[in-house]
Amino acid sequence: MIRREVLRLLAAVAATPAAAVGSGGGGMGPRVVSEAPFSEALLNMMARKIAARPYQPRPMVPDAWQKMSYDEYKSIWFNTQKAVWSGTDAPLRVDLFHPGLYFPSPVRVAVVEDGIARELGFDWDLFDKTDRAPDLPLDGVGGYSGLRLRTPLTGDGNFQEYAVFQGASYFRVIGKGEVYGLSARGLAIDTAGKMGEEFPDFTRFWVERPDADATMHRVHALMESPSVTGIYHFDLTPGDDAIVDVRVTLWPRRALDNLGIAPLTSMFFFDETNRTGFDDFRPAVHDSDGLTVLNGNGEALWRPLANPRELQVSSFVDTDPQGFGLGQRARGFSDFADLEALYHKRPTLWITPGEAWGKGAVTLVEIPTDKEIYDNIVAYWRPREPLAAGSEHSLSYRMTWTDDAPRVKDVARVLNTRMGRGHVFKEKITAAIDFEPHPALGEDWDDLVIHTSSNRGKVSEGILQTNPETGGPRLAFSFEPGEARSMELRAQLMRDHASVSEVWLYRWTA
Repeated sequence: MIRREVLRLLAAVAATPAAAVGSGGGGMGPRVVSEAPFSEALLNMMARKIAARPYQPRPMVPDAWQKMSYDEYKSIWFNTQKAVWSGTDAPLRVDLFHPGLYFPSPVRVAVVEDGIARELGFDWDLFDKTDRAPDLPLDGVGGYSGLRLRTPLTGDGNFQEYAVFQGASYFRVIGKGEVYGLSARGLAIDTAGKMGEEFPDFTRFWVERPDADATMHRVHALMESPSVTGIYHFDLTPGDDAIVDVRVTLWPRRALDNLGIAPLTSMFFFDETNRTGFDDFRPAVHDSDGLTVLNGNGEALWRPLANPRELQVSSFVDTDPQGFGLGQRARGFSDFADLEALYHKRPTLWITPGEAWGKGAVTLVEIPTDKEIYDNIVAYWRPREPLAAGSEHSLSYRMTWTDDAPRVKDVARVLNTRMGRGHVFKEKITAAIDFEPHPALGEDWDDLVIHTSSNRGKVSEGILQTNPETGGPRLAFSFEPGEARSMELRAQLMRDHASVSEVWLYRWTA
């Protein structure tokens, strides 16, 4: 979990390198402090050596950097005219962020050209600042806190940002026209565990210079923590949808039994399912509104998110999942009515495994929150078998950052969920599920079979009506929890023993 203040800070602050890497037109570029041969094989050799020795925490910047206030940190920003490869024909600009405040341990950043990695030293000349910026010592500042990627997304020659790597192993990506929302991480360890979560760090980055006509950008990262070392390779293809192909190799120092692969982190505060108790002018507040799963059997699941009163963990047991993701399906401004946060422009993120992942579970962690500034949703793949200490484990997956709900199966998707008690029968709770109009539903809904069920309590039969606004069917049913403190609800539409809609799942809690 990461504070939303950090994410706001990332959006507010600009950053990049200082005295001579890949800068054209006579401009000052980043200062090079070392050079070394580069290859993926050399990265793997380095990571194996690091994994074979005890973990060593990274040094922190001087105390004055760590004690900067939020406003002081924002008073310093990167001069984008001094970005890596500024003034060249490379279709990529790399900006750098300065350390301090939330980012006390610098990361090392290198750029790769012609098989040579050139590490960039920290340089004040890359940054602009206001007269309110503090005087800070330079001794002991051995790097940056992260990096940002910019590329011409709109064809007008302007370089727009589309990816940021900063803080632990967090990173965020957007497609054209989107604003930053949910985050991804390299790895999750012991999430929701009794002993507390371990957050691995990306400690080093290598950014390869792309050819002038390249559409893909390549970034490599070293990940370190007390429990594991890893090498990540990111192939980023920006556009209307941003595609990130990830290859990773892990070397655990201990057995990793509570492990999250391809973890996603988001925020869900409230919507129509839990509107009661939120005194807010907006009808909904969230970065994501549901978890999508396409399981190994080809079943498409949609699980609306919740802001529970107590931490809850849901496991969707599976073998060789075909994909999962956190979606933002509410896409109208009126769904949120927020002119500043622009929640309707936050991306959906879909994960597609690159190979068979075996047995395990798509895991959803929902954490109570009383403010929208906190990320309280985590989703990831948890392998059933632990990764053994001293082993080497490789896997891959594709990330699709998009402004549309991916159609993972050709069935009717869930558009929205509403829930609440009736005015007459207070012991009953009504669930109303809106499905999109879809050819799989047919024109005559009379022959559709409605399935509603729960693991406890009473659930009524469902009824279908037309939603005049969407043109699709609304499935409504009621349930009575009785003395139950929670219920696992399930609903779907079928014809001829085949599903014609997503499977709607929900955990109701008292």
